[in-house]
Parts: sequence; structure tokens; C-alpha cells
Amino acid sequence: MRTDLLATLLFATVLCAARTLSAQDRLFVSAQLTPAGEYTSEIEGPAVDAAGNLYAVNLHRAGTIGEFTPGAGTSRLFATLPDGSIGSGIRFDREQRMYVADYRRHNIFVFDLGADTPKLYFHSSDFSQPNDLAMARDGTLFASDPDFARHTGRVWRIDRAVDGATGAPMHSARPMGEANGIDLSPDGATLYVSETDTREIWAYRIDGNALTHPRLVVRFPTSKLDGLRTDRAGRLFVARPGNGTVAIVSPAGD
Repeated sequence: MRTDLLATLLFATVLCAARTLSAQDRLFVSAQLTPAGEYTSEIEGPAVDAAGNLYAVNLHRAGTIGEFTPGAGTSRLFATLPDGSIGSGIRFDREQRMYVADYRRHNIFVFDLGADTPKLYFHSSDFSQPNDLAMARDGTLFASDPDFARHTGRVWRIDRAVDGATGAPMHSARPMGEANGIDLSPDGATLYVSETDTREIWAYRIDGNALTHPRLVVRFPTSKLDGLRTDRAGRLFVARPGNGTVAIVSPAGD
């Protein structure tokens, strides 16, 4: 789980692009947006909707979702999950529905646009604990599923269906470590996965329910990895909570 320091860094990465160093390079500078202690030590997410509102889980207590609007000094309570559920990754689809991974009860919840009450989108008792989410253009969800006790992990593919969604673990010839951060390349053909324990980022090609052509993008010498996001240029932003930084990595591993 991320600490308050890590969340602050990620919030700032999402919201605070600072001065331009050159035409090709941009530096991101962190700045504290929310009061210390507003979220619990299990703060996760974050995700931004089309209006620029920032959402993260566990505002004041476990099982909640907080909303931070541009220019606000504090977060407000957006929603409370069902009893026993604790959120983790958050994603929005192109219709601005919000999806939330519930690692405690093995659910994926969805919030319709304008709603603050979650609906069950997908559940499986075979989850170890759904952690982070990636969203394809067609609405397909990919969920990382780390097993921290066994130092292993999987990725689930969750497809839309008439009555909700269907999902299953994806096949991969390469055994994964603790799959944590997850995101797609801009063209949607490559899935990037950060592994907490190995400190590695791997790239996979998506072929139906299979993850093929595994490629090691980068391995960090120290500090475990957490959340991962890509930008429109294909760069990867990966949280390194052990040293309080966010690394920027090219698809080639630079």
C-alpha cells in the first residue's frame, strides 16, 4: 500500500506539470495538495475524471473514496463502499464511469456517471486481491492480482457482458512476481506491469486472453515498485515508495 508521502507525489505528478526544460523535456515538481493525515496510510488510486477532479481511496477511514476538486484545500467524501470492502485502484472509462478494485472482498465496483453509489461489476473468489486497473478503449479492464504471501502475481482480463462482466486470469509463459502497477501503451497493444518484489517492469503483447512476448523494460537496483501509468507519448511513470520518488521510463527502458 502507498504511504501519504507517495500519494502526495502521485497527486502532484497528475496535477502539477512545472516549467519546461526544453522542447523535448518536462520536469514534474511535487507539491502537497491535501492536509497531512487526511487519508489513511492505505491511500490508493489516484484517478482524475474529465472535469479534473481527483479521486483516491480511504479518506479518513478505510472503505471510503475521497474527491479533491481543483483549487480546493481539502478533500470531500465522494462515496462509501459496502461494509468490509476496501478500495485500491481506480479507473474511468470513455463514458466517465468509475471503476474501483476492492481488494478485501475481491470485487470490481462501477459508479455510473453522476452516481455516488457503487454497483457490483465483477466478482471472483479466485482473486488473491485485485489491486490496480488498466482500461482499454473498448471498455476491457485489466486488473493486477498480486499474491504478496507467495511473491507471485497474475493479470486478469475482464470483458463487458450483457449482464455485467466476465473475467479470468490471463495466460503467460513467464511466471510473474508480485504484479502491482499496470497500464496500456497508447495504441493499446502492449500491457506494462510493475512487480513489487523483483523491482522490474515488464511489457507484454496482448493476444486475446494471453500475454505474449514478455520483455523486461527496466530493473531498478533498489526500492520496491508500486503504481504505474503511461502518458500519450508512451512514457512510463512508476512509483517507488521506498525512496519517495516517481521514475520516468521510456518504452525502451531509458
